[in-house]
Parts: sequence; structure tokens; C-alpha cells
Amino acid sequence: MTYAGEMYFASLFAAAFLIFATTCHLASIAVTAIRCRKNAQVPPLCAHPSVTVVRPVCGLDNFVEETLRSSFELDYLDYEVIFCVASERDPVVPLVRRLIAEHPRTPARLLVGDERVSTNPKLNNCVKGWNAAAHDWIVLADSNLLMPPDYLQRLFARWDAETGLVCAPPVGSHPANFWAEIECAFLNTYQLRWQYLGEAIGRGFAQGKTMLWRRDLLERAGGIAALSAEIAEDAASTKVVRTAGLEVRLARPPFAQPLGRRGAIEVWNRQMRWARLRRACFPGYFFPEILGGLVPPALAAAVVASEFGAPVAASLLALAVVWYSGEMLLARIAGWHVSPLYPVQGLVRDLLLPAVWLAGVMGSEFVWRGNEMTTAEDDEPLPRQA
Repeated sequence: MTYAGEMYFASLFAAAFLIFATTCHLASIAVTAIRCRKNAQVPPLCAHPSVTVVRPVCGLDNFVEETLRSSFELDYLDYEVIFCVASERDPVVPLVRRLIAEHPRTPARLLVGDERVSTNPKLNNCVKGWNAAAHDWIVLADSNLLMPPDYLQRLFARWDAETGLVCAPPVGSHPANFWAEIECAFLNTYQLRWQYLGEAIGRGFAQGKTMLWRRDLLERAGGIAALSAEIAEDAASTKVVRTAGLEVRLARPPFAQPLGRRGAIEVWNRQMRWARLRRACFPGYFFPEILGGLVPPALAAAVVASEFGAPVAASLLALAVVWYSGEMLLARIAGWHVSPLYPVQGLVRDLLLPAVWLAGVMGSEFVWRGNEMTTAEDDEPLPRQA
């Protein structure tokens, strides 16, 4: 085959990839917009089962008082809240005790202790809360999650006979600087929409930010300690549910995580940590991530434009307009934060995606809340509590 023939077939391949990537991108936007639209009606519950909400706490996050206070403001008939902390010296302890004292009508308590069943400090912190739960429905919810009044109704609305777990990815809100805006671009209009598309095609993944469990289901799998089978408790949860022949459902719409100010290193470290965890727990799904974002289809568009004599710059601009206007429309429909400068923020995110993927491939160590951890199976030291 001549060089011209090779280039022609290469351009056809690039065109096919461009069409496929753009179609998937727009499909993920459409699916997420339908499932996460603002003010979607939550179906009324036929019953209100008693619930235990377990919230592991560690340190003083941005908006921590607002997120923890929301635990006491749920519009639900019968629930208790169990806060879990590893050390009495943690700076969040006085705040938790004050909030409990301010809300005597809501059954709530703080459990202190470090019961290590795994190399995952968050899971270790949750064990005592799970064991102390008074009810058979248990929610594990991160301390930086903002619970709306209908939080539990949204979770139960997604439960049916084929469900083993209901969760929700976080929606970044209240960004206070440029890098917090970048984190919103990662969380909301990229990672979240792919999770909802995955659920739509029957491949839902658990998200540790919030998880509604039925106690007997997890107990049959070995109890909460069974979530130590993977370094990430949400990855282990996904596998427990799938092994049981059940589905992971996502709440509609999902719940906010207020961000405040973020630094570049903070955003990078979080994305790198998640990439390394995905590579370790779900490598078959992780490796195709190199094709995500605008960069690969933009390269394909440049090849196609140059081969067929179209202006390359204009072609790339047209693709970017389609790409980011779709994401901005999704954020508008869902009621999420979106900046007029979003195309710049989305481009920065997409330029970072290949580097995040490479960091996920090339390393195994990361730090979570002062705990040095690793995804390497042959090198798993017990975490050091900060």
C-alpha cells in the first residue's frame, strides 16, 4: 500500500473514532441530564424504614459545620446518626459534640476508636458505627457530603428487588477559586456523567461518598470487614453487589459536596489517587480512560481535517464548541455550578486527563488524610492515623 493509501485509511479510522467519541460524549450528557435534572420529583415512599446514618469524620474540611449539621435536618421519621472518629484528639471532635448537643431530638452519638480491619483508614473508622447501628438499613456517608432534607427519600426511591446498593457520586458546589472550578469540571461534567451512563447500561459502580446498604445483604458477604477485600471500600462494595447478582443504583439527582478553595496540588493528588485506585481495582475499565476527554478526538479531528483539506483550527474550534457547550447545558439542566469561563476550565481538565492516566499507570502510592497508602498487593503497611 502506498503512503497516500495508508494516510487515507488512517484518516478514515480517525474519522470513525471522532464520530464514536463525540456520540458517546453527547449520549452521556443526554443520559445524565435526564437522570439528574434539577427539581426532579422524588416518588413518595410507601414505607419509612428506620435508618442508621454512619458518618466517619476526620479533620476540619471546608464547610464541615454545614455538612455535619445537615445530618440533623433530614425530613425523615425515624433515623439515628452515628459519627465515627479514630482519635479523641481529632480537631473535629468538639464540633461534633456541639452539634449533637444542639439537636437533642435527633438520636445521635460519637464513637471514638481505631478498629483496624484493613489498610483503608476510612473503612476502619466505619466498623464501629456499622456494628453499633440500631437499624437494618445503614447509610455510610462522608463527612463532606451536604445532605438535603430529602436525602434518605432519594436513596430509597432507587431501591427495588434487583438492588444491592444505592449510592451517588458527589456534585462539586461552592467553588471559591480557579482550582476548585477545575475540580467541579472533573467531578460534575466528566466523572459523574460517565457513572450515570454506566448505570444506564447496567454497569453501575459504587461511590463511597454515600452508600445505602441493607444490613443482611452485606452480612451474608462477611459483614463490613468484607469491604477490606479491595483497598477502596466502594470498589469492594461494587464486587460484593455484583457477586450477589444485584445492581448498584445511583440516586437521582445526586448530592452536593461544597468545595471552597482548592489548590492545584490538592486537585492533582485527589485525581491521581482515584486513578491509581481505579487501575488497581478495575483495570479493564481504567485503561480505556486514556481515550477520555477532548484531547484524543481533537487529534482525530486534526488528522481528518488535514487529510480532506478542511481548516484544522476551525475544525478544532467547532469540536470544542460542541464538546463544552454540551457540558455547560448539562450543568444548567441539573442546576450545578457552571462558570462563564467553563470552556477554559474544561480544557484545562482535559489537558490534565492524560497526565492523570499516566500517573495512575506508573505509580501505586498515595496519601489520604495524612495516611500513606499503596495499591501494591505486596506492600500494604497499616495506615498511620493523622
